Amino acid sequence: MSKVALVTGGSRGIGAAISKALQDAGYTVAATYAGNDDAAKAFTEETGIKTYKWSVADYDACATGIRQIEEEVGPIAVLVNNAGITRDAMFHKMTPQQWKEVIDTNLTGVFNMTHPVWSGMRDRKFGRIINISSINGQKGQAGQANYSAAKAGDLGFTKALAQEGARAGITVNAICPGYIATEMVKAIDEKVLNDKIIPQIPVGRLGEPEEIARTVVFLASDEAGFITGSTISANGGQFFV
Repeated sequence: MSKVALVTGGSRGIGAAISKALQDAGYTVAATYAGNDDAAKAFTEETGIKTYKWSVADYDACATGIRQIEEEVGPIAVLVNNAGITRDAMFHKMTPQQWKEVIDTNLTGVFNMTHPVWSGMRDRKFGRIINISSINGQKGQAGQANYSAAKAGDLGFTKALAQEGARAGITVNAICPGYIATEMVKAIDEKVLNDKIIPQIPVGRLGEPEEIARTVVFLASDEAGFITGSTISANGGQFFV
């Protein structure tokens, strides 16, 4: 029986590419989404991957949803914490609500999803947790104090939890994508994209969602069992740690 992989925010953008790549690698995949019913329906019709709707910011919803998936599909062996939102504003204009929404989803959401699967992974002596952080969690970004703080927090979470999971056969790693050719990035004004953003990327192009997805598939594999607590930067050389 194939291992079960759960991808949050798994029906669009980078998450959809990750879901498809894991399916192609032989995993049974479940994907969560927060709000776009039409996109989730189209994704399921295209791929056959079942989608589940809840907010990762709600712990009880996460616990209930995970329990449902494990009852329907099987125990979760791979968790990809990909779901995230932005509420950008320069700090002097940022509201407490903008701060809270991003922290609740992008940081607390990683706890909310990981905590309910952790005991089962420990009992089975196997697990793969892969957290999708961001280049802006590494270097910071003006107008994204909330987002950068949350994504940096994901990296600290990764390093701490990796130490707890190591002897139980659980690896915990993070990927920090740079600018990836998703709908959100492609919606940026073309002149801004071509004149200001792409020139900062040494390889001279945006990344592709499939490039992040292939990194996830490797980290999820048995062959990556000696890699834990690591952060992989996938940014075309834009920023080095």
